[in-house]
Amino acid sequence: MIVDVHAHALPIPLLDWLSGQGLAEVGDGVVRIDPQLSAMPAGAPIPLPAAQYDLEVRLADLQRTGVTRQLVSLPPFVTGADARDADLVAETVRRGNDALAEFAAGHHGVVDPLGFVPLGTSAAVAEAKRCLDELGCAGIAIGTRGVGRELDAPEHEPLWEFLAERRVFVFLHPNSVPGGGRLADYWLPQLAGFPMETAVAVSRLILGGVLERHRLTLCLAHGGGCLPALQGRLDLGWSRKPVAHTTPYPPSEYLRRLYYDTATFSTPLLRRLVEDFGADHLLVGTDYPFELADTDPISTVAALGLADGERTLIEEGTIAGLLHT
Repeated sequence: MIVDVHAHALPIPLLDWLSGQGLAEVGDGVVRIDPQLSAMPAGAPIPLPAAQYDLEVRLADLQRTGVTRQLVSLPPFVTGADARDADLVAETVRRGNDALAEFAAGHHGVVDPLGFVPLGTSAAVAEAKRCLDELGCAGIAIGTRGVGRELDAPEHEPLWEFLAERRVFVFLHPNSVPGGGRLADYWLPQLAGFPMETAVAVSRLILGGVLERHRLTLCLAHGGGCLPALQGRLDLGWSRKPVAHTTPYPPSEYLRRLYYDTATFSTPLLRRLVEDFGADHLLVGTDYPFELADTDPISTVAALGLADGERTLIEEGTIAGLLHT
């Protein structure tokens, strides 16, 4: 068994609705989505491979790569990280979750949705509950911002309380980037911005006391981005800067409670994650079906040279005990 916790889908019903609302334009293998939802510059072409909406293509790819179960979430470009219209974000996410559930229907145990939560909106807790109890989602996905609100904003406290109480598997994927215009070129929003965004967002979760107040079952995309490399600096700040001494334990203690996917595209980086956090805190993640994806996750894990038991934990063992269904 190989369980991929990091994959995306953009089903046709959602694309059609976005297009009908004048929020998306589809053509030539790309989709252009309104910046208020995508957090991308106006007109930016976002790749739209057939696997985003064609289940048969996806199933064939799974067979080829050896992935036996895929947890699918909406891509970050439809989640409204910095949108001003909370109602639009909530409706888009609700329609997206419905489309994901329909997309995966009949293939439970092979393709399973992670319901996305519209952060920063009053619908966040209700939508999480609906995804778990009505749509049968295996877990929840969140971004790093929602309607301009940071993860440690007080508006999110009811959500963290709900997710911790239900012991829900939560997959965190960046949906915004720091840096503004400096990242405008070379596809830097994804190459550099996303890893930095994860580091900023989870640092706020830690220093804001969220992870002290709530025992979240949280997995970070892209191996945590830049965050693991910052743990020494965060600990130093916690010990020497009174304004950052907000928790009873140093930040590295909270990092050890989290899970990290394998989508780092670097064997040395993955080995360091094993050293720092343990093989039982790594989960297979590919970022399928984008071009910046791991197309051979079995070889990625094998390259670590771990004992069979540790390898099994990464590939299927740990995640099996974390999922809602």
